Amino acid sequence: QVQLVESGGGLVQAGGSLRLSCAASGSIFRINIMGWYRQAPGKQREWVAHITSGGTTNYSDSVKGRFTIARDNAKNTVYLQMNSLKPEDTAVYYCNADLHYSGGNGIYWGQGTQVTVSS
Repeated sequence: QVQLVESGGGLVQAGGSLRLSCAASGSIFRINIMGWYRQAPGKQREWVAHITSGGTTNYSDSVKGRFTIARDNAKNTVYLQMNSLKPEDTAVYYCNADLHYSGGNGIYWGQGTQVTVSS
């Protein structure tokens, strides 16, 4: 079936950078929107950014100007470049994809990758 796998999380000091990747695999015909969400301890999951198949991007106000989302359609992969990281960026980051595959269509999620920013 379809699987999304994130990588690139870790521990970084405030002001540092990390790059997350999320690769989708399976019998995928087309991926529409790909996005990133995050969930901090004790908080609800929140939207971070998304990118359309045509490359249009949108960001939450909390990350605008610091994070950049990009995708490689040939590799079914979405990236999140995170710069000027703050302790409040600490969370589990999840990617998702709205896609069409051999079994139908739907929204799929990755398993999450931990990002920890120390002060």
